[in-house]
Amino acid sequence: MKIFPDLETPRLWLRQSTEADANAIFSLFSDSRVTQFHDLDTFTQLDEARAIVERRKVGFETDRGIRWAIALKPSNSLIGSCGFTWNRASNLAEVGYELASQYWRQGIMTEALSAILTYGFEVKGLDNIVAEVMLENIASQQLLKKLGFQSQGVLKNRGFWKGRHHDLEQFLLSRPQT
Repeated sequence: MKIFPDLETPRLWLRQSTEADANAIFSLFSDSRVTQFHDLDTFTQLDEARAIVERRKVGFETDRGIRWAIALKPSNSLIGSCGFTWNRASNLAEVGYELASQYWRQGIMTEALSAILTYGFEVKGLDNIVAEVMLENIASQQLLKKLGFQSQGVLKNRGFWKGRHHDLEQFLLSRPQT
């Protein structure tokens, strides 16, 4: 069995989600402000949160990706998540993330993503990390630019969720040159 790589930052523990996090995950995804730019519908049932925990566990165990729970110190309470979906053939990963709205604009996602980007490049040896963001999600675009991502342009009709197509802006971060 694979060991999940826990990470730590000054304010956060990045760890695997567990069944005990289901209520916090439900609270996160039942907030329409959080799901506004996400490719899933706003949660209405706790079972949807339990399914997320299981899907992330299976994704890690089958090496399709990794998703860390973002937990605040010292309470270890889940307030969001971040992680990668691997593309082994291209030696890249796509990054995704979300954070409870009451923690927006406090530098928490910058702190969490900085830790996992380092993990992706230094531990996993990735060449590139990409992110695809809805055009209306200005805060996410600003976050990615702050972390050094460069816009690669807009991909027309790249996403389809909530019953319609979405144009997405793609951002790229390449492995730092040493």
